[in-house]
Amino acid sequence: MNHRFLYIILVFFSISICAQNTRRIYKSHSEENGLFTVVTSDGKYMFQFYAPEIIETSFIPNGDNYNSKSHAVVMTSETVETTYKYTGNTITFGSAGISVMITTEPFQISYSYNGKPLISERLGYYKSKHQPMDLVKDNIIADETEKIEFNLTKDEALYGGGARALGMNRRGNRLPLFNRAHYGYETRSELMNYTMPIVLSSNKYMIHFDNAPIGYLDLDSKKDNTLTYETISGRKTYQVIAGNSWYDIVEHYTDLTGKQPMLPRWAFGNFSSRFGYHSQKETIETINTFKEDKIPVDAIILDLYWFGKDIKGAMGNLGFYKDSFPNPKAMIKDLRSKNIETILITEPFVLTTSERWNEADFAQVLAKDSVGNSATYDFYFGNTGLIDIYSKKGNTWFKNIYKGLSSIGVTGFWGDLGEPEVHPGWVQHAKGSADEVHNIYGHDWAKLVYEASLEANPDKRPFILMRAGSSGSQHYGIVPWSGDVSRSWGGLQSQPEIALQMGMQGIGYMHSDLGGFAGSNLDDELYTRWLQYGVFQPIFRPHAQEDVPSEPVYRSEEAKRLASFAIQMRYRMLPYNYNLMFENYKKGTPLMRPLFFEEPDNPDLLDYTETYLWGNDILVAPILESEKTEQAVYFPATSHWFNIETDKIMAGGQTKLIKTHPAYIPTFVRAGAFIPLAKPMQTTADYDDSNFQLQYYHHNEVRQSRRDFYFDDGITEGAYASGNYQILTFDSEIKGQSLNIEFKAETGNNFEANFKAIELTIHNISKEPKRINICKKRVKGKYNETYKTLTIPINWNTQEDKEVRIELHK
Repeated sequence: MNHRFLYIILVFFSISICAQNTRRIYKSHSEENGLFTVVTSDGKYMFQFYAPEIIETSFIPNGDNYNSKSHAVVMTSETVETTYKYTGNTITFGSAGISVMITTEPFQISYSYNGKPLISERLGYYKSKHQPMDLVKDNIIADETEKIEFNLTKDEALYGGGARALGMNRRGNRLPLFNRAHYGYETRSELMNYTMPIVLSSNKYMIHFDNAPIGYLDLDSKKDNTLTYETISGRKTYQVIAGNSWYDIVEHYTDLTGKQPMLPRWAFGNFSSRFGYHSQKETIETINTFKEDKIPVDAIILDLYWFGKDIKGAMGNLGFYKDSFPNPKAMIKDLRSKNIETILITEPFVLTTSERWNEADFAQVLAKDSVGNSATYDFYFGNTGLIDIYSKKGNTWFKNIYKGLSSIGVTGFWGDLGEPEVHPGWVQHAKGSADEVHNIYGHDWAKLVYEASLEANPDKRPFILMRAGSSGSQHYGIVPWSGDVSRSWGGLQSQPEIALQMGMQGIGYMHSDLGGFAGSNLDDELYTRWLQYGVFQPIFRPHAQEDVPSEPVYRSEEAKRLASFAIQMRYRMLPYNYNLMFENYKKGTPLMRPLFFEEPDNPDLLDYTETYLWGNDILVAPILESEKTEQAVYFPATSHWFNIETDKIMAGGQTKLIKTHPAYIPTFVRAGAFIPLAKPMQTTADYDDSNFQLQYYHHNEVRQSRRDFYFDDGITEGAYASGNYQILTFDSEIKGQSLNIEFKAETGNNFEANFKAIELTIHNISKEPKRINICKKRVKGKYNETYKTLTIPINWNTQEDKEVRIELHK
């Protein structure tokens, strides 16, 4: 007897035993051109594979038409080889990965991956009298909502729902799906500016509810092992995504919804930003101060004072306020001469007091009220209308504004208040009501800015900073931040969780206002610890209300010194970080990764955020409390770990208390890792990828190791696709008493290969080597007895392979 088959049946039975839907009666099924259809008494199900690891399920009630338009999915359905089996009352339709099992009586749908049960529907889609959506809207007008319920296993951890501060395992929460800012949040925020209809499970599957309107995601809040998606209307479609690892799941999901385009290299530098710079003179003086203090910086962000003197009354001007910024072209040119990029804030609101109100109203580019006039209502900044990006007129009008700003040298845009911050349910857009498009407004706005940026500068990579979006927004280059976080230790403590969660959901560049935004707390320790964490988050951007300076050049001398050290470290990490961007572009891999990605079967890590991975090889333990002298660090069992400052080696599979230091946070490197480090620079424009240091962390238990690093010009759109790139590969192998390191290069057809001057430093060499050969020629290296490191200068013509052979002592 096949015991494995019996086990699967028993597990499915245990998952489904309380899941029968007696109201839905099976009628028939059919398959045509890869579309598997099951007809029931109240509608039909359609199942279609996008890939062996991705299946889409749609339910179309009797009398409804199928809506095929997804806000998120960009992948086209592949021709996937499938199998079909109908035995007794069970129909199985499957691929080499996922299979769906339909029980005809009582009706039931279940999913498995490679024979392992994933999840099953409890009731399938049904209509229900809605519970009050008080956290979502005060004016929900729907008499009923649509729901779908799934059965959960007892112990699985759940993640997803977008940006929240709830603890890593979000099971037990009922999450509103309604983008809304939370000013001044600290350790807990149930609803924030970026929600997503996504659930991930520790059982290694993801469900993407492919629907835009507002609603709820209930992650077993009633503790009855039930997952519920609830919405006011829209598509009754979801995709189940599975994989053999967490990395696989994120890759498959970003195959489905689109990969993040590569950012310009300068986006990995330091940003000068605050709320806000009041004048052209102040803007230039701030950058000059950075230069005088020799603190690296690559961009400056202008908040809302660029278009008006006061906070209120001017939103929607979308043009420079000439009293404060008399010659913006000259300012941008001056900044560019210093290798500083200019980024402007924009909002989708046009106030009735703004200079563009009459133009926008006459051009019919605004969302409408019930009788077809431009909808107006009050919010903090004044009486306003909202640009209807879903109408052709509104979309074109807004795009032309961005293209005009690009034409004078603006190289990045900041989209603020894009939830939208105030969005009454009665407002009508060309695509539907406010409640139907609210959660995807930021997503489609990012798409608009992305397209406008490329139309203005087809060869340059856009930079788009956005506060709100939805599932799939990464495809349009979105760089989101975690909103108006409190300038407090509580605010800092929630940031790793938010960034890690969003990376799992395909949004790899979630980051925080370094130092915190909300409040006037002048705390140098908090500020420097936040910036030290920022070295190992996707974007390094201090930002705050102006009562307390966010820029290190305006802080105390000690804070400035420590901030400068962190910023210099950020710039030295540029070649490593740039490769993380390439990995994200190719595979969707998050830049920040929870430790359960490394140890997926360790239950102690399912709710753990105190330590995380920055890329594959750097282990980071941010300091999130004041006056902390020791930090508990868990070292994954998959490796030994080198202290990046002292080279002390820690065995994996243990938690150790590590003494803290005011200048940096505990940081460790995986044994066997190659880490490229850039030479010091003042902007990324100074970066010279032909001259860098290469750190290799040698350990006798790592017999072989390989790392690839991506290089290109840092600005060209589509560089990889057009062959304008080079990938350098470093291989290490221990053979007997010899350590061999090979240098190889893959050079794109349109990339000019050059010589590399590499300073190779090998760590953990217990004695000075007997001999060093490069391509069979004996050379000398520099051995450091104190740190047990060996440094070898290498000149490498990347058109040829090169081998370093080091004979070690026993």
